[in-house]
Amino acid sequence: MSFDSQAWLAEARALIGEAHVLSADCGDDLSAYTRDWRNKFEGPALAVLRPADTGEVQAIVRLAARTDVALVPQGGNTGMCGASVPTAGGRQAVLQLGRLNRILELDPENNTATVEAGCILQTLQEQAAAAGRLFPLSLGAEGSCQIGGNIATNAGGVQVLRYGNMRDLVLGLEVVLPDGERLDLLRGLRKDNTGYDLKQLFIGAEGTLGIITAATVKLFPAPGAEAVAFAGVSSIAQAVQLLGAMRGRLGERITAFEVISGAAVDLVRHYFPDTPPLLEGACPWYVLMEASDGGSDEALHEAMQTALMACLEDGCLQDVVLAGNLAQGQALWMLRENITHAQQMDGGNIKHDISLPISRIPAFVEQMLPRLQQAFPGVRPIVYGHLGDGNLHFNVSAPRGVAPAAWQRETDAVNTLLHDVVVAMRGSISAEHGIGQLKRHELALYKTPAELDVMRRIKQALDPQGVMNPGKVL
Repeated sequence: MSFDSQAWLAEARALIGEAHVLSADCGDDLSAYTRDWRNKFEGPALAVLRPADTGEVQAIVRLAARTDVALVPQGGNTGMCGASVPTAGGRQAVLQLGRLNRILELDPENNTATVEAGCILQTLQEQAAAAGRLFPLSLGAEGSCQIGGNIATNAGGVQVLRYGNMRDLVLGLEVVLPDGERLDLLRGLRKDNTGYDLKQLFIGAEGTLGIITAATVKLFPAPGAEAVAFAGVSSIAQAVQLLGAMRGRLGERITAFEVISGAAVDLVRHYFPDTPPLLEGACPWYVLMEASDGGSDEALHEAMQTALMACLEDGCLQDVVLAGNLAQGQALWMLRENITHAQQMDGGNIKHDISLPISRIPAFVEQMLPRLQQAFPGVRPIVYGHLGDGNLHFNVSAPRGVAPAAWQRETDAVNTLLHDVVVAMRGSISAEHGIGQLKRHELALYKTPAELDVMRRIKQALDPQGVMNPGKVL
């Protein structure tokens, strides 16, 4: 039987309302939903569907399964790997979850919040803060990314060192399975030892196993004090030494520990000349660190200063500045956040989101920098990331004078050079950005046959028709 797109759209409109079914056939501009924000991936969509609640999601999933239309779940469309937009082949519709945006319950006594998948991350942060609580996931897109997408990609961010990534923050999920059945796992329990922990199947699965519609997440007491410092170090090995020393002196009060190469700082200064001077002299590497606790600002600053001075005396750092107030701390963080913007302004770069055992990061960097220069003379590595949890954004900018399009054609060669070494050192080619379309072919190269076989069996068991987000991950 031939597929009648107009009849399909009419049925979808009957299920969720005419205003919430967008279609190019009706003159709607779908580009904001069918193209990723990096302009790397774009695919045609039969429609963009915007359900209002879990029941409407179930109805759409049943329609899709019955008519052999694949669904691409989408939150804020802020991902880095093209997981939230259609691929080039097959009948696909975007399932945009932004209307499922309610905070269903905020329970300060249990330190949990239950939210719908379309809730903006910043909204949850603000509502938690109003109740004297902290939702610690923090990343650059927090003003537009959605909780469902954060869960589907197992998002990380700058506070993983203390609080863990999204997998560590989720206690329960509500999921619509590929046949339209609702799986209710919304339990705000820290202990639940009743068989398989099914929610873990869907965290980090990028929408390939089901549609996350709601989640129960952990909250924490809001910190009463914060302290931010910026240190210069002679090498990334010294940065690792500093991490161990600061954690030894301040323990779990260390919330974030970011490493930034001197080249990354220079790039920010070039494109953001108003960046304030930080240290007296230039260093090859820098560390941005933050501590927090429930005490007073004065006590935490004193503890931070004492720890930093001890590290200076022990040779764990070259120079350091401790922010004296909130505004100075925000200025230090702005330098870190502006690295991404500076790279965009600078032109083409090949991005990497790798993780390694922290102890092996110095050897990796020392090996990789000269190998890149040998293979691609004049190349400009821009290295920064979450050293505290072993995650580096090892981005590689084009040599001066090389056009961005020409440099992007070297992506596979650059990736192979880096990722071969990452995997040989028992690391991962994706620490927090996911696989999506971007790294799908590489996953097949670096996962073991046994791992891939188990993943395919899970996919086949839950989604035998291939309705859920085709062309992603596997």
